[in-house]
Amino acid sequence: MPTEPLSGVTRTVVLNVELPTALQTGHVEVRRITVQPGTGAGLHVHNGPVFGTIESGSAVYEIEGKAATTLKPGDVFYEPAGIRISRFDATDEGVTFLGYFLLEAGQESELSFPG
Repeated sequence: MPTEPLSGVTRTVVLNVELPTALQTGHVEVRRITVQPGTGAGLHVHNGPVFGTIESGSAVYEIEGKAATTLKPGDVFYEPAGIRISRFDATDEGVTFLGYFLLEAGQESELSFPG
């Protein structure tokens, strides 16, 4: 195994998240999700942490109580487990992203919409 860096390869950390509790990850489900222009996900909560990368389009992303941000192609995001996500709203161009759902063994990804 080489100990010298590979020529022509650049590695950049774009997101480094310390999870609030240790997670015994049994599997990771990766989904390509497309949201039509102007469609909002509404207030929602995930049962496990979700990481994502915007492939095309853009979305307004907001964790409840935090400032909203617009995510564009190449941007990464993190939706913590059990935390209220106020907005993940596609802009007028729509959005396609890859979502990485970290799940415990036997756990299914769940999305709830609190009232």
